[in-house]
Amino acid sequence: MSYAADLHLHSPYAYATSPALTLENLARRAQLKGIDLLASADFTHPAWRHELRQKLEPSGPGVYRFNGVQFILGTEVSCVYAQGGKSRRVHLLLLAPGLDAAARLTAALAPWGNLESDGRPTLRLSARDLTALALETSPECIVIPAHVWTPWYGVFGSKTGFDRLEDCFQDLTPQIRAVETGLSSDPAMNWPVPELEHRAIVSFSDAHSLPKLGRELTVFEGELSYPGLRQALADNRIAYTVEFYPEEGKYHYDGHRKCGVRQSPEETLRRGDRCPVCRRTLTLGVLHRTTELSQPRAIAQPGPDGFIRSPQGRPPFVRLVPLMEIIGQAVGKNPEAQGVQREYRRIVQALDNELNVLLRATVADLTAAAGETVAQGVLRARHGQVASEPGYDGVYGQVRVWPEDITIPAPELSPELSKGSPAIC
Repeated sequence: MSYAADLHLHSPYAYATSPALTLENLARRAQLKGIDLLASADFTHPAWRHELRQKLEPSGPGVYRFNGVQFILGTEVSCVYAQGGKSRRVHLLLLAPGLDAAARLTAALAPWGNLESDGRPTLRLSARDLTALALETSPECIVIPAHVWTPWYGVFGSKTGFDRLEDCFQDLTPQIRAVETGLSSDPAMNWPVPELEHRAIVSFSDAHSLPKLGRELTVFEGELSYPGLRQALADNRIAYTVEFYPEEGKYHYDGHRKCGVRQSPEETLRRGDRCPVCRRTLTLGVLHRTTELSQPRAIAQPGPDGFIRSPQGRPPFVRLVPLMEIIGQAVGKNPEAQGVQREYRRIVQALDNELNVLLRATVADLTAAAGETVAQGVLRARHGQVASEPGYDGVYGQVRVWPEDITIPAPELSPELSKGSPAIC
């Protein structure tokens, strides 16, 4: 069997997150998206962990059920420490084989940071020592470096990261079976990196609000259980990943946000890494870093089904644009506008879930459910027919399904789109 999983998200107790990230809303949104398995998020926070104990019901080895959706225990932590004469800030995903193991791990982490202040706690531990502590607490714990290329918090990031996993995790490097790409890179950018040749490459949303849930996800093969997930990561049993267009990520290109300077890696190579306006050092982005650490790479192109496949047989992936963004572009409204959300719900209910809409629905089904304009937008996104302005230095990029010089056909959407309605959860 296969199942879609989003294992990097947050609760209302994490810094800069939406108060709407309740278990009830997460479960409801997962069903709209077509996600089978979620991480609990933020299990180190005492109030959130208490709620998890009260509401999650065991449904299999290491897996819990709530309102029809499966959960495992997972969280993100920030390791802040010095190594090699440099300040290091590395974000890691921790997965635990159950509530009791999560409680033991939380108790072990308590001396190293204030777990009550942030659902994603800052810990005075190296990434290597955090991994050792997690495995000592339970050998079945899983450690996945999060958004590995992000300049400030990725293990390979240009600001505080490393050039090799072994430099970071040292003797425990073999325990790192997978890495998370982050929004500003996709698997094709990671395939040529020798460090990652024998590791699973996974993608998750890092959702800080409900609409962002499932914007990236991984479809695993095997049993939906904690041991099954652990084995799938170890054996790279991934059916495919669903990706953001990496240009939309906020660290894809090099740049300096304060001065509005954005550069490709090629431009930085020619001009140097100083901002041409203020002469401060540019933030070198994800494309720059993947290029630095890669062997020569071929340009990856989508096949007839929209999937991009590796010549070396690595798990394929597909780049998609979230349905709310497509609807918003079609009608000239913010993707989170109430009318757009109402139309989103109507379409996904007609076609089962958002993943089915974006990935599998036929032209006829799309047109019948969403109208010709939105159907065209879904197909354009599915096959890479988009225009983009890459993000840089913390500024999100833009991906347009219809470039500005193309006239968008008049939308054929339901009358409800223009009416006000309560925001969906």
